Amino acid sequence: MSAHHDEHHAAAELPHATLRDYVIGFVLSVILTAIPFWLVMTMPLSAGVTAAVIMGFAVVQIIVHMIFFLHMNPKSEGGWTLTSLVFTVIVIFIMLAGSLWVMHHLNSNMMPQHLEQQVP
Repeated sequence: MSAHHDEHHAAAELPHATLRDYVIGFVLSVILTAIPFWLVMTMPLSAGVTAAVIMGFAVVQIIVHMIFFLHMNPKSEGGWTLTSLVFTVIVIFIMLAGSLWVMHHLNSNMMPQHLEQQVP
């Protein structure tokens, strides 16, 4: 293989971002920020529904940033960036779910205060 072929092959794997991609990402980011801001300022929904909608918009905005600004897709870097992201999300989910499970069981298995005073 020649050096020219290696350079061409390496350049083909790099994500190609265009101005159009950045503009689309920016416009989506502004919209995904403006809508939750409007929801908080006008309060057309209950507090719980507003919080859930804002969390949904936050997740969508994270995805928009990863696609349009970090250029994460199954093709970039042979799929390793997306694979490492999925692994990270799985590990974080396991840690959060495990922590919540442990805290719930600790809370439900603790001795109530009124019984603690009666024990000699």
